[in-house]
Amino acid sequence: MKQQIQDQQLDKDLNNEEQTSEDLAEDVKVADAVDAEEQDKTKTDAQGETEIKDEKVKEEVKVEQEVKIEPEYKKLKARKRGSGSYKTKLGKKRKKAHLPVKRGKAYVFATYNNTHITLTDLGGNVIASASAGECGFKGPKKATPYAAGVIVKTAVDKAKQRGFEEASVFVKGVGLGREAAVRSLYANGVNIVAIKDITPVPHNGCRPKKPRRV
Repeated sequence: MKQQIQDQQLDKDLNNEEQTSEDLAEDVKVADAVDAEEQDKTKTDAQGETEIKDEKVKEEVKVEQEVKIEPEYKKLKARKRGSGSYKTKLGKKRKKAHLPVKRGKAYVFATYNNTHITLTDLGGNVIASASAGECGFKGPKKATPYAAGVIVKTAVDKAKQRGFEEASVFVKGVGLGREAAVRSLYANGVNIVAIKDITPVPHNGCRPKKPRRV
């Protein structure tokens, strides 16, 4: 009887050991499954973050490409055409920065019917210009000495915004406003360095008109 009882107890102990080993194995499997799920979640989260970052970078690159200004050769073309500004891809205009000009040239063109004045830098680039019609004179008043003084004042006021101080004067034409224009240049604060008459003179070229019979 004792041996039977001992055998039964041994069998029970063995069964209990087998059950505990099986329980441990199941617990290990469950833990492994939970770890695998957590790793998958972390991987998916990391992939999602990288995708979001890539999308943000792509959007930033697109914005930079849209904001980029046109190449230099297109700017130069726009400047050669005479426009003081050029358009970007977005359609906004950028103004050209003007450098100060202290010394330049003044061209006076005086005819029997009108008077023009043009102020340029030493390279011939126009800074300011004016004419009698622009200043509001009409008809025979456009060729008067008074009109020449007003014209010079308007042109000099525009040029002084860029620091215009000295000028070499070139006079062309035989109108009444030629002397008045030179005098008003000096009166408006422009230092005259030199005066040159560049009126074209024919060397027995075209035959002149016959005189009027009065």
